[in-house]
Amino acid sequence: TDSKKGVLRKKKNLLVAGKGKQMPIHYGSLEHHFVTISSPLANEMPQAVGSAYAFKRAKSGRVVIVYYGDGAASEGDAHAAYGFAGTLKCPVVFFCRNNGYAISTPTSEQYGGDGIASMGPPHAINAIRVDGNDFFAVYNVTKAAREMALQNQPVMIEAMTYRAGHHSTSDDSSLYRSREEVMTWKTKENPITRFRTYLVDKGWWKEDDESKWQKEARKEVLESFNAAEKLQKLHPREMFEEVYKKKPLSLQRQQRQLDEHLERYAEHYPMEHFGKLPHKSE
Repeated sequence: TDSKKGVLRKKKNLLVAGKGKQMPIHYGSLEHHFVTISSPLANEMPQAVGSAYAFKRAKSGRVVIVYYGDGAASEGDAHAAYGFAGTLKCPVVFFCRNNGYAISTPTSEQYGGDGIASMGPPHAINAIRVDGNDFFAVYNVTKAAREMALQNQPVMIEAMTYRAGHHSTSDDSSLYRSREEVMTWKTKENPITRFRTYLVDKGWWKEDDESKWQKEARKEVLESFNAAEKLQKLHPREMFEEVYKKKPLSLQRQQRQLDEHLERYAEHYPMEHFGKLPHKSE
């Protein structure tokens, strides 16, 4: 799909509004009402509550759902969001994916109480804890939470799950957890494995179907990757554009330094491999 291709073109994509300025998975979609993800932990939580409050005042009949992790739940912005949501009765669903670790910090070092769900009631927020690896449980709970939120009753969902992979390419999770622990979750409690078992038991999924789907998916991804590789790189100056309506003096100075650097070391920067110079703004 176009959305998948857009993600793969991260650094070189001249076609999407983000132009590679965000991190790899920080995409958004106006069409699907999906707001661009923020890097700072819990940053999007007060924003979600604010949006929900605006929807409430406009009587739009819309609900906001915000996803975050157990690490973000320890941030001040999270508790500020809970406070506003509860007192203003906002149509918002807080969905916490409690996967056991905030990078390398285990939940045992993040809170002393009974998890994240217990943080809801003190703020007049209904809360429920669910098996985050159970597809149907998550679906049904989220559907029910939406119905509550439509009545201007904020809801908190704590989905108990596990991060089987590393936090990022800079993280080596073997330094703080055992391989046996990871493999148990990967093989027995993996939500994909569990859902696949259910479909096979119902006769709705076969090995041949899975093999065919995997080949088709791999083909689509590689085609998108190859197409992205052939695109021109964005002009280096693009990093300064479309952030401020009027660039502050500090950015203007940095931009001049970049231009001087590119000119001085032109042999190392074959500009024919880059896109056109963006509109110059000061």
